[in-house]
Amino acid sequence: MSNRQGRVVVIGGGVIGAASAYYLMRSGRRATVLERGVFGGGSSSGNCGLVCPSHVLPLAEPGAIATALRALTRRNSPFMIRPRLDPKLWSWLLQFAMRCNERDMMESGRGIQPLLESSASLYRELVESENLACEWERRGLLFVYAERALMDAYAATDALLRDEFHCGARRCDGEELLELEPALKPGLAGGWYYEDDAHLRPDKLMRSLRGVLEAGGVAIREHCDFQGFAASDGKATAARTDQGEFEADDFVVATGALTPRWSGELGCRIPIQPGKGYSLTMPRPAICPSIPLIFPETRVAVTPFRSGYRLGSTMEFAGYDSTINPSRIQLLRDGAAPYLREPYCEPVESEWYGWRPMTYDGMPVIDRAPALRNVMIAAGHNMIGLSMAPATGKLVVELLTGVAPHLDPRPYEAARFALLPR
Repeated sequence: MSNRQGRVVVIGGGVIGAASAYYLMRSGRRATVLERGVFGGGSSSGNCGLVCPSHVLPLAEPGAIATALRALTRRNSPFMIRPRLDPKLWSWLLQFAMRCNERDMMESGRGIQPLLESSASLYRELVESENLACEWERRGLLFVYAERALMDAYAATDALLRDEFHCGARRCDGEELLELEPALKPGLAGGWYYEDDAHLRPDKLMRSLRGVLEAGGVAIREHCDFQGFAASDGKATAARTDQGEFEADDFVVATGALTPRWSGELGCRIPIQPGKGYSLTMPRPAICPSIPLIFPETRVAVTPFRSGYRLGSTMEFAGYDSTINPSRIQLLRDGAAPYLREPYCEPVESEWYGWRPMTYDGMPVIDRAPALRNVMIAAGHNMIGLSMAPATGKLVVELLTGVAPHLDPRPYEAARFALLPR
């Protein structure tokens, strides 16, 4: 009973922190969420809102280095590394390169898939049971190609997904593609349609979740800058912030790309690099897609919400840069234009960036901190944090409370990275 009534502080008010707070609330724990900005801001607000069980494979795959090097030589490439003397970045890139082989790719994929599949199921439950007003739709996800050779080359990846992960796509060539999605331009090579994927509007999800949390007694403190832990005998006793100390029995660190700041206190190196992404939100064009789209050739994603329309993507390793680069925004327009009859419209409602928490193996850390046994780490969800959030939150609470976990937590252990001396 004392375990059920214990106090928990969740550090981070993004989608991972919100999901953790939700399952803490449902378990009977008293939770407080601390957020340095506004709840549901950061990378949880302006992403493309894809809930995609199809995204099993990590970025580190055979051929990824050659593809990245070619991209770096192109002007205005979707992939960019800002040159700088940053040993942590170059160490991360080396570790990433070392994992660009089939064995490591498959290992990561087998860790990623359970979080994706569990989350897809949990989202369906959440939307129904909590009546979340988040524009949830199960319309699938369509990968669209202009070039026949690249369309055909993807068949090997789809076969791998079908045979090893049981999540293959439906191939749509030529006219069949236009029948499926008439908003596309004629003359495209075709597409691969993952029918089990879904999407939602992230800002509305977070707004709706906030209402559920506060109605259930969760306290949310915004503009509250976390500065570290007060600790004693290998346990955290309070979260130190610019608004004072928040005492609790347990803590959850869900601070996304900022998590490496606390490596010393947590007792492990958490190799997260901020992979900066952008999005552009506007009203729905007159000829609007009905299915979310990804254009692999230009690395642009398109999400048609019921109440709007979003273009998103690019990957920029520029450190914790907080500016919006107009040329990166233009890449989104340029990347959608070859594929859609009406790729964008005016007025633009928001130009947005977010720091994706990128680990070199593509998997998050969901584990107790090695140096503080009552602190759970839940960070490093790469580009699919929204897709992994419910399963992460549920697993966090299971590990905290000693309930049998609903999926194997071993792939997400902190010990796979370097531990620090206590």
